Amino acid sequence: MTASDGYLLDNRQTEAGRRFDALSALFDPTTFRHIEDLGIGPGWRCWEVGAGGTSVVSWLARKVGPTGRVLATDIDTSWAVSAARLPIEIRTHDIGTEEPPGQAFDLVHARLVLVHVPDREKALRSMIKALRPGGRLLIEDADPALQPLICPDEHGPEQQLANRLRQGFRTLLAERGADLSYGRRLPRLLREAGLRRVEADAYFPLTSPACAALEAATVRQIRDRLVAEGLATDEEIDRHLSHVASGTMDLATSPLISAWGRKE
Repeated sequence: MTASDGYLLDNRQTEAGRRFDALSALFDPTTFRHIEDLGIGPGWRCWEVGAGGTSVVSWLARKVGPTGRVLATDIDTSWAVSAARLPIEIRTHDIGTEEPPGQAFDLVHARLVLVHVPDREKALRSMIKALRPGGRLLIEDADPALQPLICPDEHGPEQQLANRLRQGFRTLLAERGADLSYGRRLPRLLREAGLRRVEADAYFPLTSPACAALEAATVRQIRDRLVAEGLATDEEIDRHLSHVASGTMDLATSPLISAWGRKE
């Protein structure tokens, strides 16, 4: 999906690769820990939904080995050139509108995807439908409304500006249909969908170089829209990017809520 279609963080924009790298540094350890706990091993069939970058896909491929399968799907697969090798298959697919691209998966995983999908209920049903009996679903999504600040310690004008720009970002997301409190509902939604052994946890880093890298890439990516909608001026954005680059602000992210369960 491109920005003109309503998605704010277009995979084709220059800063998208930097965002993927920062998100990987921040959240891959959490994702990998959960998938390890779900029992992944050689021969597993995995579907990575809305893959975005290559880090999770490549890690899954190492885990399932030559006897396994990793299907990676996204609306925009321009990121996938370096990952297109066995046992990885890349396919263009819209989780919000299309039927699942296969069935009998041992694991279906999506990270930072459903919060942006207009028909989240249909997407969740599609992922569950794709699981084999006993298969595992792991959904990880942000909950910006649960912790809305980029600077939780708002002790000066630099932090106040940062938080105001973060509020502008949340406004743009909401205008495009993002559900900013979706993450907290995941455990209930998985139970209501019939999954068993549902559990969840949440993680958000404070003061990581990757937080600064993610913030800089995100602000540059949405800069024109912040200005066009009167949410910030070019001068304010330049000032904020300078503060981020200085390394003197304690930057955080929205909590990443991970929820998982098994299909009967």
